[in-house]
Amino acid sequence: MEIVHLLRAVAVELGLHSARFAQRNGMHPTDVRALIALMDARRAGEEMTAGRLGAELGLNSAGTTALIDRLERAGHARRARGRLDRRTVVVEVDERAVRLGQDFFGPLIGRTVGLLEGYDDRERAAIRDFLAGVREAAADGS
Repeated sequence: MEIVHLLRAVAVELGLHSARFAQRNGMHPTDVRALIALMDARRAGEEMTAGRLGAELGLNSAGTTALIDRLERAGHARRARGRLDRRTVVVEVDERAVRLGQDFFGPLIGRTVGLLEGYDDRERAAIRDFLAGVREAAADGS
């Protein structure tokens, strides 16, 4: 159970870190989650529609529209035509938001990568599998 309690403590600290980022930048915590989803989609080479973003964040249509409007006003995101289907409107993260996130989260990411360098490939694979399993369990509500 020690590892389970430690994982809970890590989740709390990461949540607090994210909340500090939101507060310092005049954002709602949901805005931060949205930017993460947009950056993840970009990294995967996927387009993010408003509907998909809302579904990932558990928002209804009106809440999603308000969120995207806030992100656009702040210069963190923009609506654009889809690359695959020009009739589709997608939401894209702006480079300013990426830099803002890198400036704030970069030191934590760097320290985390440094910690992982202390493990061999087999150990990193075990850590990856464990974290993926915990994430899946949390997503399933189990």
